[in-house]
Amino acid sequence: MAATVMSSMGSIAFAAAGGFPVRVPASALAPRRRALVVRAQAEDAEPKTEEPKAAKKPASPGLWDALAFSGPAPERINGRLAMVGFVSALAVEASRGGGLLSQAGSGSGLAWFAATAAVLSVASLVPLLKGDSAEARSGGFMSADAELWNGRFAMLGLVALAFTEYLTGAPFINA
Repeated sequence: MAATVMSSMGSIAFAAAGGFPVRVPASALAPRRRALVVRAQAEDAEPKTEEPKAAKKPASPGLWDALAFSGPAPERINGRLAMVGFVSALAVEASRGGGLLSQAGSGSGLAWFAATAAVLSVASLVPLLKGDSAEARSGGFMSADAELWNGRFAMLGLVALAFTEYLTGAPFINA
């Protein structure tokens, strides 16, 4: 393995093994240059001025975008209403003894249902229309995914309560 030592002139190199002078062209000792890349821009394109990403706030959806079938509001609002409905249906069954179908048939809780639905819907829509998301505010044990899953299970629970009462003819909780 031959190592080379460059002289101060840069054109003569000595082989370390024998010490014989060897002529090396100066272009071989010069550092290599990288290729220059030039990119062209179309004439009609305007230069973009990008703002810092931290300063850019996501656009808040409109009311109809939030309430769209695939929007962020419908499943979350229905889940919250189902959670309240499931717990209140069980509480009324335990206290009065009437089942879910008899509660719905009597219409006695219709005003409470309408008020609760209106308050929860507005309370769910206001942060969405301001540009906030449930995922951004969630963390730890109380996460946005846990709320969605709890709402889904509450919806299934309401259907199971009604189906059980329909099949058996008695409320789920026999008081």
